[in-house]
Amino acid sequence: MRTTTKRRGVARRLTATFGLLIVLLLLVGAGALITARMADRLHDEIVGQLAPVVRENHDVHDRAAHMHRSVRTYLLTGDTTERSSYVQARDEAFATLAEARRHAPAEARRNLAAQERRLRAYVRIADQQAKAAPGSEGAVRLTTQAARPFAAFDAASHELEEQLNADIERREDRAETILDLSTVGIGALMATGGALAIYAAVRTTRALTRPLQSTVLALYRLASGDHSARAEEKGPEEIKAVARSVNVLADESDRMREIEQERAELAGVARAVGIHIREHLDVDKVLDAACAGLGEGLDADHAFVLLTEKDSPVVRVARAWSAGRGLLPAHEQPIPPVPLEVVREHYRRGTAWCHNDLPTALTEGSPLPGAPGPFGEGALPPDARAAAEALGLVGVLVVPVGVGDQPLGAVFLARTRQDRPWRPVEIETAEFMAAGAGRALHTALLYKQETHLVEKLRALDKAKSDFLSTVSHELRTPLTSIVGYLELLKDEETGPLTEPQQHMLDVVDRNANRLRTLIEDLLTLSRIESGAFSSKKGPVDLCRLVASAADAIRPTAGAASITVETRLPSRPLVLRADSDQLDRVLMNLLSNAVKFTPEGGKVTVRAEARDRQAVLSVSDTGMGVPADEQEKLFQRFFRASNATDAAIPGTGLGLTIVHTIVTNHGGEIHVSSEEGHGTTFTALLPIADANGAAPPT
Repeated sequence: MRTTTKRRGVARRLTATFGLLIVLLLLVGAGALITARMADRLHDEIVGQLAPVVRENHDVHDRAAHMHRSVRTYLLTGDTTERSSYVQARDEAFATLAEARRHAPAEARRNLAAQERRLRAYVRIADQQAKAAPGSEGAVRLTTQAARPFAAFDAASHELEEQLNADIERREDRAETILDLSTVGIGALMATGGALAIYAAVRTTRALTRPLQSTVLALYRLASGDHSARAEEKGPEEIKAVARSVNVLADESDRMREIEQERAELAGVARAVGIHIREHLDVDKVLDAACAGLGEGLDADHAFVLLTEKDSPVVRVARAWSAGRGLLPAHEQPIPPVPLEVVREHYRRGTAWCHNDLPTALTEGSPLPGAPGPFGEGALPPDARAAAEALGLVGVLVVPVGVGDQPLGAVFLARTRQDRPWRPVEIETAEFMAAGAGRALHTALLYKQETHLVEKLRALDKAKSDFLSTVSHELRTPLTSIVGYLELLKDEETGPLTEPQQHMLDVVDRNANRLRTLIEDLLTLSRIESGAFSSKKGPVDLCRLVASAADAIRPTAGAASITVETRLPSRPLVLRADSDQLDRVLMNLLSNAVKFTPEGGKVTVRAEARDRQAVLSVSDTGMGVPADEQEKLFQRFFRASNATDAAIPGTGLGLTIVHTIVTNHGGEIHVSSEEGHGTTFTALLPIADANGAAPPT
């Protein structure tokens, strides 16, 4: 009660003091405003009314005097310009009088009216003077008559001037008196207000400053890193409230600092577990590392990794871990399967499920609070309740795991201690670690699938290679027999042949040779793919090989009206190579060039030395190869689309064999072609040194 009274006393005292100061300030302001308004009004009367009338009265008097001088000068000298000057001054005098009467005070307007009457009386006589002959008796008489009204006008003008000057002086005295009185009054009010302000400041300092200084000192200590500093809760209730707020903020800062420290420690654990999980590509090892890592890292008593199964409505335990026992045997499954729809729903929403008082939920019919739990809506199923009771679970945390929009399963973490609930920072870390484990598991599953596919592809490739090798060998024997009997028939050892029979044997011979070439290509490809393809290298003159190959292809080219031209250096171009294989490269390239070149075309073979390399090129003027297909020419069984459309026979193996042979000789081959304008194949092969050895590659 005393605290409340003190708080109210301080509030009332401060309110009264500041209220009085405000009233004094308002009085000072009001007095200053009233004084300023009165002084301003007097100044406006002097400057806006009296001073202009004084000035205009002077102007009227000056113009009247100018009229009087001008008319008298005219009568004395007869100068007509003086008469014009009189008329102008007369008009200006009456105009100035009218302007002065428009804004003059009432008393001044009466005087100005009298001046106008007297000036008009004078003007009536002066107008006659301006018409009289200079020096005449009438002019003298009129001059005497005009003197009386002009003197009356002059007296009225002087009277008005004295009256206006007296009014101005009275107003100036009044304004000075008002300013003096207001200065004294405002000074007295300011002195009173200053005294009250000093009194209030002293009282406020005593009541507020000392406890506030204690609070400020505590804030400085907190800001400098002294987290143990606290403010003293003393003084008025308001200051106590401030001190309590400072202390509450300091306590909250300590709590947040502890949370951040724990978050940093958990982040370190998460990184270490993540690194350990990512070290493996085997699915089983990833599951082991994830289950044990999450259980140990998050101080759980039990940890389970549950995975989805194809075409199964539930998610089953794939790995189980228990504190003190480690990873459990594969046949142990301490918790029942979880409905897949529940896991999918939590994964879709991106939320974990946490419950820190599971014994309450184990009561018969007691529903699980919040969102659907790991076993669905409502109370725990009997098998789940039995498993939870058997394990003694108190706090449960379930985090869905997946990649993209596809859930892979869930991580199930549990504690059996009432004093160790799952906290937000631990839930956040568990979600982070589960996400990393999900990515690692997804990678491991993909790697397993890829490994399985690679093994299947290798098996298929081996079966294909074995099939090609077997078929080629099996075809070679009957083909040899066919070719042998063809030769016997052509030699006419069995009797003479008719011309149709000879033609049929030629057709069979050509197709047998084509089949033999195909079989040889298939056998070569089989040796290449099995790794049995090798080269017997020795010194070889590339120029001789080119000339020999060109001579061999000329009959075939001549039959198709195609010219074969060679351009070779004069000196030998020695390579360390397998002559048979290089001859096969030349024959394949030349036969392709002749085959794809129309009648009247040309095939050119060039060989030259350039930068310690032999450059071998075969060019033709044939159909060319589409630009988007040139990169695929060296792939096995690939044939250009324009060759297929033209129904030109071929296996698509020749260029594959050429590329393999050139590569085995440490060289490289390139193709340059333009559809409809021919093709050029260029092979770069290392030149042998003086001893016949190929340079190192």
